[in-house]
Amino acid sequence: MVLDPDAQRVLDMIKAAGRPPFNTLTPEEARGFFSAGRTILQPDPPEVAEARDLEAPGPNGAVKLRLYRAFGTENGAVLPVLIFYHGGGWVLGDLDSHDQVCRAIANAAVCCVIAVDYRLAPELKFPGAISDSAAATRWILANAADLAIDPARAAVGGDSAGGNIAAVMAIMARDTYLPPIAFQLLIYPATDMGMGHESYQRITEGYPLVASTMKWFIDHYLANAADVADWRASPLRAASLAGTAPAMVVTCAHDPLCDEAVDYARRLDREGVPVTHLHYNDQMHGFLTMGKLIRASQSLIDTVAVALKRAWN
Repeated sequence: MVLDPDAQRVLDMIKAAGRPPFNTLTPEEARGFFSAGRTILQPDPPEVAEARDLEAPGPNGAVKLRLYRAFGTENGAVLPVLIFYHGGGWVLGDLDSHDQVCRAIANAAVCCVIAVDYRLAPELKFPGAISDSAAATRWILANAADLAIDPARAAVGGDSAGGNIAAVMAIMARDTYLPPIAFQLLIYPATDMGMGHESYQRITEGYPLVASTMKWFIDHYLANAADVADWRASPLRAASLAGTAPAMVVTCAHDPLCDEAVDYARRLDREGVPVTHLHYNDQMHGFLTMGKLIRASQSLIDTVAVALKRAWN
């Protein structure tokens, strides 16, 4: 499996900069490095018609949100919506870490994107991110008229840990804990906290996310060992995925999460859920938010936009 030269350039820059692995740092130190990398790895955020911060009530307190409306759309026009949960291993990331990506998706899909700033671990352990995200999703769809969004054309999506949360939201919507969801976008999602898939043995060094880094994230996120079996942490372990929203699952070979995400896509297919599985054999985990250096990031955004438009139409 040959790595995209753009991705190799990123790895070379990380090595030259001497950035320590996240699993050798405290969460606060890791957040600092994660935030600092944004200006190096991400393009300038594109202009949108509107970007504003909101808050939704939640069981752990108010949940911060950021709403984006596609450039060129009219004020008050009712738009389809993607509710987006950011990646970062449930420990890193915030509204700013994925601001550029959310803007780019909004423009490419001609939609509204609402990003959810769920609380992070270890300050709030599992299922805190899930309860925050569910409360925010419920509030967004209940206030669709005020937000000028179409609740019948609502999608959930995210990358990595955010893909994990989006998959859980889709199951909750299927089970009527949340309003109906029309589509789920899962970009290299974590789906099984057991870390038992072969790609954990294959991807052990040389990348921003390797098996030891993932263990660090999971250890910070889960409250105890029993949480591994909870489908809200490991959606691949849900009794059934049948009846969840049509899906797009994106995977990449140079990623410890690859095999569990592939299994999730296959299981959706087996259980009758319409699913598009897009695999990048030459990419590594995290490339979506590295668009300044990895050109495949923009191609993924364009492909995602096509999938969203197709689902909404």
